[in-house]
Amino acid sequence: MGLIIKLLITGVAVVLASYILPGVHIDSFLTALILAVVLALLNAIVRPILVILTIPVTILTLGLFLLVINALIILLADYLIAGFTVDGFLWALIFSLVLSVINAILDMIF
Repeated sequence: MGLIIKLLITGVAVVLASYILPGVHIDSFLTALILAVVLALLNAIVRPILVILTIPVTILTLGLFLLVINALIILLADYLIAGFTVDGFLWALIFSLVLSVINAILDMIF
């Protein structure tokens, strides 16, 4: 039950972030829920592999390279989901930051 609520909160956060950012477009709330599931899967499978492969760069940049990894995961989700588009790498980076902030606020409320 907690996973379903977390996915719904992430779906709402995606819709809110797409309203705030002009470079991110999403078709419907169903697409936002699909995006939440895909992001959860990518963060569980792909992100740890990327983090391990980029440990030297992450240490050299004092962890800021993890923001780049988040943006790459957003761009990968853009490639995989038809109703979700991001206009570029910078918008993906900003979207990941805004999504994290909105998600944290919604998690505190619910």
